[in-house]
Amino acid sequence: MRKKLFAGNWKMNLTPLEGRMLVAALRAELDPQAAALASDREVLLAPPFLMIPAVSQALAGSSILLGAQNVHFETKGAFTGEISAPMLQAFGVTHVIIGHSERRHIFKETDELIAKRLAGAIANRMTPVLCIGETLEQRDRGDTLRIVLGQLQAGLAETSPEKCAHLVVAYEPVWAIGTGRNATPQQAQEVHAAIRIALRDHFDGEKGDEIRILYGGSVTADNIDSLIAQPDIDGALVGGASLRAESFIRIVRAGMA
Repeated sequence: MRKKLFAGNWKMNLTPLEGRMLVAALRAELDPQAAALASDREVLLAPPFLMIPAVSQALAGSSILLGAQNVHFETKGAFTGEISAPMLQAFGVTHVIIGHSERRHIFKETDELIAKRLAGAIANRMTPVLCIGETLEQRDRGDTLRIVLGQLQAGLAETSPEKCAHLVVAYEPVWAIGTGRNATPQQAQEVHAAIRIALRDHFDGEKGDEIRILYGGSVTADNIDSLIAQPDIDGALVGGASLRAESFIRIVRAGMA
């Protein structure tokens, strides 16, 4: 059985003090349930780079995982403004978001660059969360699966299947992020099912069934239950709702007995 993963992407929000306060609020509720949570789910926080040391310290002794929002594919060198995997790992970072829609559309990151970032993360034994998703224009012209599966294939192009033991995929329909227009659980499942088939093909069967596929289109405490009830939705990549302890805790606890 695939463990659920609930990842909070803080984006460019909060100060170190606010981040520590949020972690304290999360731990106050989630730490007492650590054993129950660990049986079928994991929790991940991805703060901005400058907050990683403070959040790492605040998470000491917790089962909550620490992630980053991006990573360079080289381990060191003349890459002004970039962060390497070893730098992140020094603070306990285990996961990294790769190819988020904001990186693709605002910062013009290409499929080729995203593939290199993913390969670099895997080479440094980090768990990449590969984000894929279509715009509203692409969806309206019927290109959803072509775009999404094309991004998946391109993102894995620099990495051999046998090295992707800990890959996570996140489907984030760009048209449903911060627009007030949400994908229905059935629409999300349709795309997740297609991603699952593509993963089975790429990884030759069983391994493709083990990879978790998260949903990342304006996830809230109100829609999480219906989303994770779908057979191929293995958790969520959460944006704004992860900045508030009450809403993120509700999301993390979704589906628990």
